Amino acid sequence: MALFHLTVTQTKRSAGQSAVASAAYRSGEKLFSEYYGEYSDYTRKGGVICSDILLPPQAPQEYQDRQTLWNAVEKAERGGNAQLAYSFDIALQNEFSLEENIALARQFLSERFVSRGMICDFAVHQPDREKGGIPNPHFHVLCPIRPLDESGKWGKKQRRVYRLDDDGNRITGKDGKPLFDAVATTDWGDPTTLEEWRKAWCDLCNAKFAEKGLDVRIDHRSYERQGLDLLPTVHEGATVRAMEKKGIRTEKGEFNRWIKATNAVIREVKNRIAALFDWIREAKAELAKPQAPTLVSLLTVYYSQRSAGAYSQKGKTANLKEFNEVFNYLQEHDIFTLDDLEARTAAVSSTVDELKKKLDAQTGRMKEIRQLYEYADTYKSLKPVFDGLQKIKFAKSREKYKAEHAADLRLFYAARRKLTEEFKDGVFDRKKLSAEYSRLEHTHSADYAKFKDIRSELQTLWRVRTNIDTARRFDERTKEQTPQNRPQTRHKKEDISL
Repeated sequence: MALFHLTVTQTKRSAGQSAVASAAYRSGEKLFSEYYGEYSDYTRKGGVICSDILLPPQAPQEYQDRQTLWNAVEKAERGGNAQLAYSFDIALQNEFSLEENIALARQFLSERFVSRGMICDFAVHQPDREKGGIPNPHFHVLCPIRPLDESGKWGKKQRRVYRLDDDGNRITGKDGKPLFDAVATTDWGDPTTLEEWRKAWCDLCNAKFAEKGLDVRIDHRSYERQGLDLLPTVHEGATVRAMEKKGIRTEKGEFNRWIKATNAVIREVKNRIAALFDWIREAKAELAKPQAPTLVSLLTVYYSQRSAGAYSQKGKTANLKEFNEVFNYLQEHDIFTLDDLEARTAAVSSTVDELKKKLDAQTGRMKEIRQLYEYADTYKSLKPVFDGLQKIKFAKSREKYKAEHAADLRLFYAARRKLTEEFKDGVFDRKKLSAEYSRLEHTHSADYAKFKDIRSELQTLWRVRTNIDTARRFDERTKEQTPQNRPQTRHKKEDISL
């Protein structure tokens, strides 16, 4: 199953992370961190197929050693909240062999990363899977955020661009110091660069699919950007996927299964509608003649011929019953011509679009509520950390406390901000959210049932289409066999003596 996944996060001290520990985990090795004075041992970690370090030309060769490289990164970053590395997680393709996947990963990193002067520490993972599960081959990449200069020394992440007045003089602030903007020295963190990388990985995989003659492709764009009327699922994460593989059903897993079931119905309905429009267009072109037969007359021809060919009374009765059902449907919706059929199909299509918009709004709000639950849990668990800060009166002690609990405080403030945006009075009402979520589930189920009704009606429309095509072919054959169209044959007169 071809799939696209390319995400990037940052490894940073403010989140309690270590570049050495991250590298050890991804490579499945035991590495010592000089900054923290401790080992990170992941030698028992399974699923690591291979790992390697790709260096640009100016990088010191000793950086081929993983422990040397990441300790050098840690040493270059002095700040307690320093951003250490970019961390990429990229899915490989089950349609390719392991050797092909590894070669593709190396090509991608060499052409798109190393060529920009980036160091790439990458590892290919293929975790064990439960019986019947889908393989999940992927590779991780760690790249130092701080660039190397031409001499192989660590350079600057940012440079100062001073603000100038109309005369080209530096503008100073209230403290008398010149004002400046911090500008990144590389484009590695630019959203357009990430977009370029995502597209490049797709292009590389798709070229390989074409080379192997496989009729599958991947796309880095969202459903919305691709113009697909599908509902997006939620990110599950490694923990949820591991639980699901063991047969433990999770909330996120259930939610995604629900979304996927809805998408399957939407996709089927949309395909049927598109096919009907195509057929109507072709049929109208053929039947756009003087005194073109009506749909009912064509269907009468079809069912008459079908009954004539039936071998039993039971078959004739079934044909008559089906004809009545189709006829009643056409009469109920005032469908007598292809124009009427096209108008009805368009009405069904509009209904589908309206239902899709409602489902989008419902699932979007349900995701927000689920996130609010998570924010509330974070707020509750980290409130003691925040309260501890409020009890400290002396500035020096407060700063020390903030530094020690920076990651927790950042999460607490983010959770409080999100909850305050939802609850202006500052009171989190879980009961109210649960009631709203239940209403949304009920409404979603009702709207989903409407999709099933539409699918049933489309089956009737499809039956009309198939039967009319058959009747048209029969009508054309009948015309060809009329006496005026039948070729004349001259017979030689014979004398017969008795």
